[in-house]
Amino acid sequence: MSSLEEPLNLERLPSLSNIDWLERFSSGACRPVGEDMAMGDSWSDGRNCSSSNSCVEDNDEYGRENYKWRRHGSRNAISSRRSKSLSKNYIVCGTVSRSQCLTDRQPKSYSNHRSTVRKTFKLFNGMPNHVKIVEVGARDGLQNEKKTVPTSVKVELIQKLVSCGLPVVEVTGFVSPKWVPQLSDAKDVMEAVKDLDLEGARLPVLTPNMKGFEAAVAAGAKEVAVFASASESFSKSNINCSIEESLVRYQAVTSAAKKLAIPIRGYVSCAIGCPVEGAISPSKVAYVAKELHDMGCFEISLGDTIGIATPGTVVPMLEAVMAVVPVEKLAVHFHDTYGQSLSNILVSLQMGISTVDSSVAGLGGCPYAKGATGNVATEDVVYMLNGLGIKTNVDLQKLLVAGEFISKHLGRPSGSKAAIALSGATADASKM
Repeated sequence: MSSLEEPLNLERLPSLSNIDWLERFSSGACRPVGEDMAMGDSWSDGRNCSSSNSCVEDNDEYGRENYKWRRHGSRNAISSRRSKSLSKNYIVCGTVSRSQCLTDRQPKSYSNHRSTVRKTFKLFNGMPNHVKIVEVGARDGLQNEKKTVPTSVKVELIQKLVSCGLPVVEVTGFVSPKWVPQLSDAKDVMEAVKDLDLEGARLPVLTPNMKGFEAAVAAGAKEVAVFASASESFSKSNINCSIEESLVRYQAVTSAAKKLAIPIRGYVSCAIGCPVEGAISPSKVAYVAKELHDMGCFEISLGDTIGIATPGTVVPMLEAVMAVVPVEKLAVHFHDTYGQSLSNILVSLQMGISTVDSSVAGLGGCPYAKGATGNVATEDVVYMLNGLGIKTNVDLQKLLVAGEFISKHLGRPSGSKAAIALSGATADASKM
């Protein structure tokens, strides 16, 4: 069940064994480096690539401790310069030379190739240098599982996710055990992981009302989240109150959080469509987002609750919200019901969004949409961002291990296409 749609009325109470092959098949393995594709020494900001094809990452700027509340601006225009000799240009794929990756480029097509490069990088020029990933698998991803996941497994999963370098890992929700029995161990989970924030990760929890907020604080929570729907029908059927009534409820929570200097995040559900009303007007989404922002939420996550969004519907929604809430305070949260999540994330990045919610192994799902396949997989998001040269500071190898861990426990394959493909590559390598 999604973080944006659970009923929260508390008053009603294969092994990855070969790292070399994993690196070889990573999304960044065949990126241009050095002077290739006439981009000189500046393929992307923060990455120093010389003509010797040795790339040194400057990761200090993007460490979790430095990114806690920081907004990274759009990348500067990437300068290009004429290559002195085509024979010196090549692409590195792990340990495989360009001649093994691509057919030789003919000199006569070089000018056309450079034109394509210019157009490509103009398209991606406005995207952020760094994307903050908010991992929601441990709470949003697991809460809809019918079979109870042991507390020890949840704690180990959270530990693995933090070790990946993820800056934010949502760990649980202080909700009614009657409505969400999977989260009945919220207190135990929070107490077990609360010291992990010493490693630099933020560990927010969902607190739908004052009772949940007080329980979360008592258990050691240092960041919380609330949510409201952009659909009146959905709000009434889901949490048994109108949008305005829910906002009054959250005003009390945000006021209490401010007094304790506890950051609070806001979610907006049904940002694109509603299982009851159908399409939702962008103006309604903008209204709820502004209300959450005005009451003190430092970040607003816009959720496609039933996974029906496409780039064509995401753009007008974001335009409406960005007119009333600063873009640096917005995040996107997509479900992959129709396989559109990565496309939706890409267009969101092009519009200036730099925070993305995702779930390890694609955990989660929407009970209101038959065939919904859950949240977009964190592995797929990181793989795509790596290929775009956008930093996340997330270790994809460790992330794959975390996804494999929880998938094995749940007894089903990972919902991440990247994880399945990379696991297959390492399995094939182990047979060689």
